[in-house]
Amino acid sequence: MATHFVLVDFENVQPKNVTLPSPGSYKIKVFVGANQAKIPFETARALQAFGPDVDYIQIYGHGRNALDFHIAYYVGRLAAEIPDASFHIISKDTGFDPLIKHLKAQGVSCERTKSLPDVFTVKGSKLERDPERVAAVLANLAKRKAARPRTLKTLRSTINALFGNQLDNEDLDALIAQLTERKAIKVTEGKVHYELTP
Repeated sequence: MATHFVLVDFENVQPKNVTLPSPGSYKIKVFVGANQAKIPFETARALQAFGPDVDYIQIYGHGRNALDFHIAYYVGRLAAEIPDASFHIISKDTGFDPLIKHLKAQGVSCERTKSLPDVFTVKGSKLERDPERVAAVLANLAKRKAARPRTLKTLRSTINALFGNQLDNEDLDALIAQLTERKAIKVTEGKVHYELTP
């Protein structure tokens, strides 16, 4: 499964009620302003469920958009390190939108939502809309037997080719997530292991 990074603009949004989709499927980075010395109990309790997948980054210095620039830096760095990663910026600040448009033009999966639960709701609803695609992918993989893709990158390319290369990164993320949830595949360090039933 592709890595999903969630970058929270904590000056702008303070998550409270969060339902964990599945352990290890999301890496959350909470960006805290220089003047934000405390995190509300409700927020801390909600994010605690993510365990080591949550990282708090307190910025230094002040200035307009200082925190936004930190988020932009981390998106760029992580996109270079993990090309298949998807990014979800949690902020009400529309100033991120031109950056997101540029990232998408470069083939980087990135979106902005106004709340943390929206990320998981969108992903879940998209999975439910694709049962026919999932069935087609499973049938195709079953036919391939020993010729199945061995890396996540190749699997994504294979799935995209199956649908005429018409899928975007979000579509591919959703299909990979559904295959993983069905226990048809297991992805470890970019390698794909198949658990398809005959």
